Amino acid sequence: MVSAVFHSSVADSPAAKPANAPIRTHAAAAATVRVKPARAPIDWRGWGLTLLAPVFGVAMLLGIWGLATVNSTSFPTPGATWEAAVKLFADPFYRNGPNDQGIGWNVLYSLERVGMGFGLAAAVGIPVGFLIGRFAIVNRMFSPIVSLLRPVSPLAWLPIGLLVFKAANPAAIWTIFICSIWPMIINTAVGVQRVPQDYLNVARVLNLSEWKVITKILLPSVLPYMLTGVRLSVGTAWLVIVAAEMLTGGVGIGFWVWDEWNNLNVQHILIAIFVIGIVGLLLEQVLIFIAKRFSYAE
Repeated sequence: MVSAVFHSSVADSPAAKPANAPIRTHAAAAATVRVKPARAPIDWRGWGLTLLAPVFGVAMLLGIWGLATVNSTSFPTPGATWEAAVKLFADPFYRNGPNDQGIGWNVLYSLERVGMGFGLAAAVGIPVGFLIGRFAIVNRMFSPIVSLLRPVSPLAWLPIGLLVFKAANPAAIWTIFICSIWPMIINTAVGVQRVPQDYLNVARVLNLSEWKVITKILLPSVLPYMLTGVRLSVGTAWLVIVAAEMLTGGVGIGFWVWDEWNNLNVQHILIAIFVIGIVGLLLEQVLIFIAKRFSYAE
C-alpha cells in the first residue's frame, strides 16, 4: 500500500511529467484574462476653454455694446438689432423687384461673383506660381511685376474694369480676380522653391519628365503652401466684393449695405456686418477642412 501511494505521488509530480508537457499555472491563467483599458478622464478645463471662452467673449461684446448705447438715440441697442434681425430673416428670399430683394438673395449674388473671380484667379495664379518657382528666368521676369501690382488698393482696379467691360457685374468680377490672384501666385512659388533639392536630383537621375516632376514631386510638397494662398485669396475676395458692390450698385450684400445706409436703417447695416463676418468665417473653415483632407503630413 505504501509503495502504491509512493508511485502515485511520483507520477503526479511535475518532475515525472514529460519535458514538453504544458504546465498551467495561476499566472498563465491570469494572463489570458483581458483587462479593459482605463477610461481617460474628462478634460473639463479643455471643454471650458473651448465652449465657455467664446461664449464669454460674445457676451462681453454685447455687454459693451449695450452699455455704450443705453442712452443713444441714433445708434441701435443689441435688443433693437435682434428684433430687426428676427423680422429680416423671417423672409430672407423675398423679391419685390430687381432692386428690392431679401438679404439671402444679396448674399448669394455676392458669393456667385466671388466664386467666378476667385475661380479665374486660381486657374491663372496657381500655374503662374509653379512657373515662377520652377524656372529662374520666369522668376526674374515676373517678380518685379508682382511686387509692383500686389500693393495696389483693390478699388483702384474697379475703374479699369468699368472702362474695359462697360458693365458693373464683370467689373466687380475683374476686381476680385486681380486682387485675389497675388496670394496664390506668391505662396505657390514659395512652396515650389522650398522643395528639397535632393528630390529634384533624384528626378533628374531617373530622367523623369517635367509633368511627372510636377505631379509626383512638386505638387505633394507644394500643396500646403498652395492651400494657404487659396485661404488668403478667398478672404481677400470676400472683402473686395463688399466694397466693389457699394460702388457699382445692382444686387449684392455690398449694395444692400449702401442702400440701407441711404435709408438710414442702421440696424440692418449692423445685421449685414454680422452676416458678412459669418459668411467669411464659413468660407475660411471650409478651406481649412479641405486643407486638412489633402494634407500629406502624418
